[in-house]
Amino acid sequence: MIRILQAGKSIAGVACNSSIRRTGVRYFTNPQCYDGIVLGAYTEGELTLANTSTHHIQSSTRNKILEQLKKSNFKKAGDVRLLYGVGDVDQVAVVSLGNKHEATQDRSSIMETARSAAAIGVQTLKKQKAKNVGVDISIDPHGAAEGAMLAQFTFDKLKQEENEEGEKRDTVFNVGPFGENTSNHNEPLNWETGQIYGMSQNLARMLMTTPANLMTPKIFSEEVAYLLAGMDNIDILVHDKEWAIRQKMNSFLSVAQGSDEPLRFLEIHYKGGNETDPVYGLVGKGITFDSGGISLKPGAGMELMKGDMGGAATVAATMYGISKLKLPVNVVAVTPLAENLPSGRATKPGDVVRAMNGKSIEVINTDAEGRLILADALYYISSKYEPASIIDIATLTGAQVIALGNVFAGVFTNSDKLWNQLHQAGNMTRDEFWRMPLHDAYLKPMKASLVADLVNSASRDGGAAKAAIFLREFLADKNIPWAHLDIASIMNDTELAKGFEIKGMTGRPTRSIIEYLRSHT
Repeated sequence: MIRILQAGKSIAGVACNSSIRRTGVRYFTNPQCYDGIVLGAYTEGELTLANTSTHHIQSSTRNKILEQLKKSNFKKAGDVRLLYGVGDVDQVAVVSLGNKHEATQDRSSIMETARSAAAIGVQTLKKQKAKNVGVDISIDPHGAAEGAMLAQFTFDKLKQEENEEGEKRDTVFNVGPFGENTSNHNEPLNWETGQIYGMSQNLARMLMTTPANLMTPKIFSEEVAYLLAGMDNIDILVHDKEWAIRQKMNSFLSVAQGSDEPLRFLEIHYKGGNETDPVYGLVGKGITFDSGGISLKPGAGMELMKGDMGGAATVAATMYGISKLKLPVNVVAVTPLAENLPSGRATKPGDVVRAMNGKSIEVINTDAEGRLILADALYYISSKYEPASIIDIATLTGAQVIALGNVFAGVFTNSDKLWNQLHQAGNMTRDEFWRMPLHDAYLKPMKASLVADLVNSASRDGGAAKAAIFLREFLADKNIPWAHLDIASIMNDTELAKGFEIKGMTGRPTRSIIEYLRSHT
């Protein structure tokens, strides 16, 4: 359980006046009874604490901290030093922010500095059994809250209550703001908004990390409906197989038919704007487990395919975030949900299905199933709601992983304006995108079938671009600003794990999509 402390509030039921010790000397202003505090310090050039307020940190306390840091060879950005018994606080984690000019050169740099430092400090103090931690918000409160929230994510609810040492796992960890924002940025982003951005990505992480037997299409729909139930301006529709049959979503149905788990088509409406305001569309791929179907994947690493619903998880988490933020926008989101498994009923290579828009598709490879379910979802949302723009998010191709590694998500779009908006949002959150080619030349091999309008898979070269151009064929209006986000490259983090970028399912790019939608307000 994670409880969040608001500024100026202490733990319920605890009388706190710890900012004054028995000697009558004030070391920190600490009405929240923090037993651990995270501070940042610039370490290139003159060593200085980022929090310069003598109201929150007494000058003598500041000098004591800096004296200890100087003796510890404290220089490299990201380094952390843990100080004990500094005044009235049991533990103080000081994180190096590196060069002040580089750390504060623009808005996104400032937020990333606060985000990273908060995450490293929170993780350090949590390992040291701190229970009630204050995070310095003097650099940027939104970024600090994001980092503090993201750093706390764990998925240990399926483990035994006691660890290997026989100790009970921590169940309570409080995090709150320490100090005040001293920047000149007059923006609507603050500690509370940072919490929401971080909690939203953690929600996506939770959905993606849950084992596939505990996160079937049916369970996913129920979990999301429960999380969003009662939230302002949210309507949820959960459709079943019979509905999909009536909609003639045969492409979607062909993927689901190999599994005994029933498919679901989740539809979420957020109506935060006026009735006359534009509607923005989101589509998320929701393959809750992908074995490859008859075109079976190799066994090594197949367990990670529980995360093949990362697009659906990101979309659901985004809807949670914008509702919590009460953004004045209108958004409709759809997520087709199914398992892709082999069986006597499963679609076979060479089978032909007719999608909702009437185009026939020869299934060359049943492991290219994501584009089959997205085809019907894209046509459904673009024909029924005619949104001002559509973004689909999918862990779609291994080719995208080869192209970009796990740093960027790839963006294929027919709109320079939409690309610029996504690029700016990704730069702000530092969960960034890289533009990829959407070109008609990639469509020719996708029309190579002798028996159908399209094939669902062609040669491996340019695989991500061929998948993207295939999806474009299912827009009801090809002039709708549309972006396809291939997030296969950022689904799972094994190399960048540090601070708020933890090992495992990432939940990316939830914060960037929330920021993109916020930019429309």
